[in-house]
Amino acid sequence: MKLVLLSGGSGKRLWPLSNDSRSKQFLKILEGQDGEYVSMVQRVYKQLEAVNLNHSSVIATSKSQVEMIQSQLGTEVSIVIEPERRDTYPAIALSAAYLYSEKNTDLEEVIAVLPVDPYVDDDFFEKVAQLEQVVVESNADLALMGVTPTYPSSKYGYIIPRQDEDQKSYFSVSHFKEKPSEKEAEALIAENALWNCGVFAFKLKYIINMVEKAGLPTSYPELLKTYNKLPKNSFDYEVVEKANSIVALPYDGYWKDLGTWNTLTEEMGINLIGKGKISDDSQNTHLVNELDIPVAILGVSDLLVAASPDGILVTEKSASPRLKEIINDFNQRPMYEERRWGTYKVLDHTKFENGPEVITKKIIIKANRNLSYQLHDKRTEVWTVLNGQGEVILNDKIKNVSAGDIIEVPIGTKHAIRAITDLEIIEVQSGTELVKEDTIRLELDWDKIIELCESTSSEK
Repeated sequence: MKLVLLSGGSGKRLWPLSNDSRSKQFLKILEGQDGEYVSMVQRVYKQLEAVNLNHSSVIATSKSQVEMIQSQLGTEVSIVIEPERRDTYPAIALSAAYLYSEKNTDLEEVIAVLPVDPYVDDDFFEKVAQLEQVVVESNADLALMGVTPTYPSSKYGYIIPRQDEDQKSYFSVSHFKEKPSEKEAEALIAENALWNCGVFAFKLKYIINMVEKAGLPTSYPELLKTYNKLPKNSFDYEVVEKANSIVALPYDGYWKDLGTWNTLTEEMGINLIGKGKISDDSQNTHLVNELDIPVAILGVSDLLVAASPDGILVTEKSASPRLKEIINDFNQRPMYEERRWGTYKVLDHTKFENGPEVITKKIIIKANRNLSYQLHDKRTEVWTVLNGQGEVILNDKIKNVSAGDIIEVPIGTKHAIRAITDLEIIEVQSGTELVKEDTIRLELDWDKIIELCESTSSEK
């Protein structure tokens, strides 16, 4: 069996820590086994390793999340990169083409799809592994996994079974009900309905055949080129509603969707992360602070305070599900990002009238990692080394740098920097257009950068 992990999200649900580059699954605010903070995606991947499913997994994501995934899970993870966001069906179809044409996966192979961020016990993934047998034994188009409800929630969708069949480990699905009232949910639970947790499985040929019938290529490189022709639709509407036969496998273990601050804080294990203090009489109050300034909370209960370079949130926990409503028109660029080489934080962003745009960042490059060899046509950069040791390349010439050094990078200059020890830098960008599209990457790997510089020098 192969797994497709869906990694999406707009970055609004856990603002201000989450943004368009760092969705909720990448926030390192859960306690790991060794006491360190881990993200939801790191926790899930650790659980996949425990049941030997990690090597058969591929992550489907947008271009903006690739470096975050590589930073947290390593560069060996298989990633399918969506050229644009077009909902879950196109992402799954593209992943199917990747497995079929790039990984030579047999058409009879069972493919399971699940979100990258469920908060579950390890036995959840043991149940996911059982979907393979369910698909083969039932011969159904789709096999879903549903969670046995613990209360009549109006937040989730429900899978309702047929009532006229013999008891098995799985059941045939009658229909679905999306976010019913609590009273309706009580009646559905009485019918043995399950929460829909977004986990399902099928044989690879089922989706490959759908792509072929639509007149689209099943080769991964070719489907990438015609990705915009795939229906911009969810898998539920494009596939599930049209399936002839669907079965569901119940899971009665622990499962929670950590989609809002009030549900996330229930699983954090600690009520203070970052600089600050919470008074003893502040009950059930959490502070998550990514800023370098302290925050004090005094005499308030059931409160969540979150602070990051992207903003500050103060909310009663019960009100946190309404967060999207109030921040919907916040359209600033992400002020904090995690990359394959480290992190950066935007300290200041100014656009001068009839003058340049200026961005000041604090960059931390982890030891033995590097920025790519690149150049810009519309901006200059000035680096001031605050701490650590490294080496810089400017137009194929290399030199060592350490705390106190200042490096100027004029427009059109090829440049790269590598950290020998953890390296802290203040970077000031100045130019007419400070956008990612103005970055021309020549090489990523440091050894290959050195080879490129040596070959260029020998040609002169």
